[in-house]
Amino acid sequence: MYSKCAGLAAAGRKRIWSIQWRDDRWTEEFRSQRASRMMRPLLMCFVLCVVYGSSKPTEKKTRTYHEEPLSHLEHDDAKNYDYDHEAFLGQDEAKTFDNLLPEESRRRLGIIVDKMDSNKDEFVSEEELKVWIKNAQKKHIYDSVEHQWKDFDLNSDGLISWEEYKNVTYGSYLDNPQTDTEYDYSHMMARDERRFKVADKNGDLIADKQEFTAFLHPEDHEHMKDIVVQETMEDIDKNGDGFIDLKEYIGDMYTSEENEEEPEWVASERQQFSEFRDKNNDGKMDREETLDWILPADYDHAVAEARHLLHESDANQDGKLTKKEILDKYDVFVGSQVTDFGEALLQHDEF
Repeated sequence: MYSKCAGLAAAGRKRIWSIQWRDDRWTEEFRSQRASRMMRPLLMCFVLCVVYGSSKPTEKKTRTYHEEPLSHLEHDDAKNYDYDHEAFLGQDEAKTFDNLLPEESRRRLGIIVDKMDSNKDEFVSEEELKVWIKNAQKKHIYDSVEHQWKDFDLNSDGLISWEEYKNVTYGSYLDNPQTDTEYDYSHMMARDERRFKVADKNGDLIADKQEFTAFLHPEDHEHMKDIVVQETMEDIDKNGDGFIDLKEYIGDMYTSEENEEEPEWVASERQQFSEFRDKNNDGKMDREETLDWILPADYDHAVAEARHLLHESDANQDGKLTKKEILDKYDVFVGSQVTDFGEALLQHDEF
């Protein structure tokens, strides 16, 4: 019951969407740009077509910013604990555990428990769980930035200038500007430059790792919140009145087709809009209401997950976990493989 309630609360108060419309568009798809710059326009069109064209009309479109989720998987403990595994371990490490024998999973989890117990009192508190989960999430973002860094740091000086980013991302457009294309690359570039300048705290148009991380993951940085809201409203506010009304809110997620019955989730979203999004009941969302929608201040996913794990594993209900309690519920925290396949995996140094 607890896990279902937690899942519903998370879904109701904050939708987690995996596609971050602008930064993801220019990262993985363009890792080979320097070798083949003339392919860039084709790749751009392909990515955009996939985003807009691959989903069925009845599925929610995923375009606006939201805080990077702990996991892109559904949180439904009745089916499995995969969401919890990724939230606790990080998305990459969770995959490693999924291929281990149960005994090896328990052994490695025991090492993690010792690391989580920061005050060495032989208990893991809710706060220590929360800190561990937040660090796992930070590592995921850090690894994402590291993975992309070399594509943009063309002169290998440990920094990425706006000129470097612009030339890698928009090089072919700059070489041969075209105004008769379906996509307004000039507008995209201007938006990128605007966000780059906000991320660039010292104003030199050269980003270090921290500044480039803020550029790629603005939803995770306090000084980037205004630009996140601005970009979101620009994308959804079709009539340009500076607000998001119900039609625009639904239209960003769902486009109806002729003679098609409206999915149930659309009615639910209409209710969400009227009861929770539009706080002053004027029929539209302003900037503050949009900020509260996409980056709510009163909901922390790491805290919610820490409380969930504590609830699932705290056998004596004393509000803290022993190593035995965690290992007894190891399947909630980590995955494992019941075959001998796990024996063939390379071992991580920390284990």
